[in-house]
Amino acid sequence: MADITLTVKRTGAADEAGPSWQSFQVPEIAETMSVLDALIWVQQNSDPTLAFRRACRVKMCGTCGVVINGREGLACGTLVRSLVGDRGGEVRVEPMRHLPVVRDLVTDPGVFYQHLAEAGAAFSPKDGGEEPAEILPDSKERKTIDPHRECIYCGLCYSACSVAGLDSGFLGPAALNRAFTLVSDSRDGGGKQRLQAVADEQGIWRCHTIFECTAVCPKGIPITAAIQGLKRKVVVSKLKGLIGLDR
Repeated sequence: MADITLTVKRTGAADEAGPSWQSFQVPEIAETMSVLDALIWVQQNSDPTLAFRRACRVKMCGTCGVVINGREGLACGTLVRSLVGDRGGEVRVEPMRHLPVVRDLVTDPGVFYQHLAEAGAAFSPKDGGEEPAEILPDSKERKTIDPHRECIYCGLCYSACSVAGLDSGFLGPAALNRAFTLVSDSRDGGGKQRLQAVADEQGIWRCHTIFECTAVCPKGIPITAAIQGLKRKVVVSKLKGLIGLDR
């Protein structure tokens, strides 16, 4: 594979100049070189001040989420060859959107985790249960939950969501997917409160059903389907008088 040009959007400290693009020439390393490999090469061989996050390197932790050639993705899970082919070319990397940039490709996920908490992301066991609770592998409940439980909270769906960019109060796709997973679980005792938390205009009703969150999810989670499922559960609960649509 030919050499590539890695162009990175760089942002320094608050008292430094604004964002700018900087290009680095990265020599051929291997056909399996990922965007993260290229970033590491630049940090080790060209500019040690380049800032980015990484941990597992196998698409399990979500730490290295960035925007690559205008599309959200995990740097460790995106092969350079899939972007430029065998002839080489330019790969542009920038930090995730809708989150404050700390430095270069490092963002502050504080608001992302705040929205998870607001949606009731923590499991709340039912009271009075003395025996271990179980959901059988072949049950309808398990089949409903399983596609949505593998979230690694990388934030790529939040970055890709245009609504999150327009309204920082929107809970966001990951938080709503987590809420759907829990309210679909018969072992959880916080369903009513959780549905109430997502039922206002900053929750499920703010979603425009554009499917961008689903398109960029590295785990293949049908996030948009989860949000639609939440809408149905909220409407049914409202008709039964269990919750109100306004907090």
